[in-house]
Amino acid sequence: MEALPPGLINLADHEALARTRLDDSAWAYFSGGAADEITLRANRSAWDQLLLLPRVLRPLAGGHTRIELLGRPLSHPLLVAPMAYQRMAHPDGEVATAHAAASQEAGLVLSTQSSVALETVAQVAGAYADRGPLWFQLYLQHDLGFTRELVQRAEAAGYEALVLSVDAPASGARDRERRAGFKLPAGVSAVNLAGLGPPCAGPDAKLFERVSAHGATWADVQWLRSVTRLPIVLKGVLHPQDARQAAALQVAALIVSNHGGRTLDTTPATAAVLPRIAQAVAGDLPLLLDGGIRRGTDVLKAIALGARAVLIGRPCVYGLANAGALGVAHVLRLLRDELEIAMALSGCATLDQVSPELLFDQTADFLQGH
Repeated sequence: MEALPPGLINLADHEALARTRLDDSAWAYFSGGAADEITLRANRSAWDQLLLLPRVLRPLAGGHTRIELLGRPLSHPLLVAPMAYQRMAHPDGEVATAHAAASQEAGLVLSTQSSVALETVAQVAGAYADRGPLWFQLYLQHDLGFTRELVQRAEAAGYEALVLSVDAPASGARDRERRAGFKLPAGVSAVNLAGLGPPCAGPDAKLFERVSAHGATWADVQWLRSVTRLPIVLKGVLHPQDARQAAALQVAALIVSNHGGRTLDTTPATAAVLPRIAQAVAGDLPLLLDGGIRRGTDVLKAIALGARAVLIGRPCVYGLANAGALGVAHVLRLLRDELEIAMALSGCATLDQVSPELLFDQTADFLQGH
């Protein structure tokens, strides 16, 4: 097993070291965002702008981080977000991430564009008795028959939910990738999509012709429900009206996400959007969130804003680049430890004690003083 490099105290350390280990092309792919990367930066800065207002002298005996999600108990509210082509970061790729997530009892969401077969990843995760949930992230393909077969493979392999990404009918304008001349290295591919034929719209087709070939619609969500027994989670919801429509379709959960700032630039930070989504669904379905989380305090703030759990993306890739499975496990353990510290120092023994009252309302305070 690889040794953990010295000096890794927090997630920022993992990011700095990973920059020295990934080539320019892989770094641009994993760390870059769309266009001017305004949303990418906003995802991070939004957490820093939220302040905690802790309570004191509260009993903390018996405290824990356990939650329930889709009827399943979890040891803590951390899941690994779906990320493509992880073998660009480490030869073991998604296999290492699966070992790490399962060993830390974290949930794992495997990307459709995984560089390791979904069956292999499920087999790795399944060897751990106390692992977190195993979900499969799905991009609707232009060939619905192929999509149905992919869903059937995920069901047969033991995945517990489908996460349909709905915010990327087209790729974002990723300037950083273009400057780096990004291309997949030899031997790395979306192996789960092997055998998928080309779309009717060729490479020279206009954007909307290509989008119409595989962009998901609300009707496709209903179709997906008809071909699977698995719960369906929608990933990429930012607008309250979309959240209400999803709730009306009785999906299992929503992931508030702007695709890590990789698709449409200048969308708001997920931390800023989450309260509006929580108000729109009014507790009708659980909410998860990704985007910019780097500290245990960020996780606590997300719970206070209405999230049931959070997904961690880039930091896990950085840990993977630094030390394979051990690096990813270290990232997850750091976040869990920091969450427990933040809970204790905020006077919260359990996550069901966390509420919006834990957040300091700077606007209200300013108005009262003027």
